[in-house]
Amino acid sequence: MDAMTSPPETEFHGDASFGAFLAALARSGRRELMIVYGGRAIRPGYHVTEVKAGAFVTLDCGGNPDAWRETILQIEDLGPEGTPGYLPVDRLRGILDRVARQVALDRDSRLTFEVGPPDEAMRVFDADTLRIEDGRAVLRLAPRPATCKPRHRASQACCAPKADREACCAVSA
Repeated sequence: MDAMTSPPETEFHGDASFGAFLAALARSGRRELMIVYGGRAIRPGYHVTEVKAGAFVTLDCGGNPDAWRETILQIEDLGPEGTPGYLPVDRLRGILDRVARQVALDRDSRLTFEVGPPDEAMRVFDADTLRIEDGRAVLRLAPRPATCKPRHRASQACCAPKADREACCAVSA
């Protein structure tokens, strides 16, 4: 695609599905994919160590059941010495296509990134934006905060400041 037809930015703001991410990558052509996370740019030659497809069934602090599917891309921020560039977008798409031939990847699943260098604990991120900058596709990740789902859903019955915390924010036995 040329600069006139290529969108300058895809905004996810932490709510990306795997399919939306794939669609945004498709519009990025053959560019290199640089990832920015935790205030730093990932090193050239970073490594996609694992692609996970998960189904989660949970019970939140208000006793509410929940279920969702998630696709997790685990990325090691360590490239081979002397690696000149970042992973090309089409190569990442090829990796994901290869995984999809052996593992059922749900395009509607929530997208999660686990990223870090080998000498630090992995951190969990959401996709924030994908933008073309200086001829590269730049994926900016945002840290995923812990949330109280009932409070996040603005439930008045649970975790509100005046609610009975014993009855709402701790699952009773």
